[in-house]
Amino acid sequence: MALKRIDNAFAKAGQRAALIPYITTGDPSPQATLALMHSLAEAGADIIELGVPFSDPMADGPVIQRAAERAIAKGVGLPRVLDIVSEFRKVNNETPVVLMGYANPIEAMGRAVFAEKAGAAGVDGVLVVDYPPEEFDEFTAILKEKGISPIFLLAPTSTEARIQSVARVAEGYVYYVSLRGVTGSGALNVEDVQQRVLDIKKHVKIPVGVGFGIRDAESAAKIAKVADAVVIGSKIIETMEQAIAGKPEDQVTEVAVASASTWLKGIREALDKVQNKDK
Repeated sequence: MALKRIDNAFAKAGQRAALIPYITTGDPSPQATLALMHSLAEAGADIIELGVPFSDPMADGPVIQRAAERAIAKGVGLPRVLDIVSEFRKVNNETPVVLMGYANPIEAMGRAVFAEKAGAAGVDGVLVVDYPPEEFDEFTAILKEKGISPIFLLAPTSTEARIQSVARVAEGYVYYVSLRGVTGSGALNVEDVQQRVLDIKKHVKIPVGVGFGIRDAESAAKIAKVADAVVIGSKIIETMEQAIAGKPEDQVTEVAVASASTWLKGIREALDKVQNKDK
């Protein structure tokens, strides 16, 4: 079952924070995405978050917005995302894959059709930024029927009531947005994050991952002391952007994969040195 893969990933991580990289499907190319997924898994990713390209990614900063625009220009939408997950599963049936995106592509496909196809493709979890838990009951049931975990965001501004709402329906893990604003912005206050994670864990009994604003091994290690997982997206995409700039098309996949996996290995090495006693 899909949920078992996520549970297994956290169990295998033990006292170490799980490492969850995010990439936008189709960027820098659809072909590169599949190679990236395999390479990130080999580099130490415990779970892979795949962004579903969308034309108005309101929670994302300029780095991920550019990635979504490039992917859409290459014709990548939700059906292609599911195809890529299916291809990944032909080789890797262990690393969990979580889709992260917005409601419009799912609504366009139809919730039930999406759940059916996502389950068949081997998707483990779905995080929809603009589906609040209060309006998620029917879709949650559809996802869980297919073995897919509904995953939710919590923010510094989330009320206790909102945390409780998420706790009632979430599976797999909860994603705590460590900063006010969009992805890739701001500077982390680790003490604030630690307190908020503790507050969330009073109600949420599944792992709590922390993302937004983690850009290097130092910040990842600090967050790993207080969180069950470290989620990193903008910096990986930015690293690939810089590496492939000016490169001929036939070198883009190789250079992008090498730059992303090398960078992620450094993060994994940093996390391996940190024990989270609260896990």
